[in-house]
Amino acid sequence: MRIEINDYIIVDSEICHGKPVFKNTRIMVWQVLELLGSGITIEEIIKNYFPQLNKEAIFSVLNYASKLVEDEKYVLFQ
Repeated sequence: MRIEINDYIIVDSEICHGKPVFKNTRIMVWQVLELLGSGITIEEIIKNYFPQLNKEAIFSVLNYASKLVEDEKYVLFQ
């Protein structure tokens, strides 16, 4: 089963165990998020890690991640 998350990201049960990846690659979304979280710039990610991606694809990861946490509910225990 294949689900298109947006123009750049898909989930396919046959690719990378169903983890979100960039279309036509096996680059997993979490890999790019981890690099961004480590302070690596978009330009460095494209140049040094994933030259098959472009800025729009990487921005789509940030948008996807923001939507995942947008409706998160947190319960504080004291």
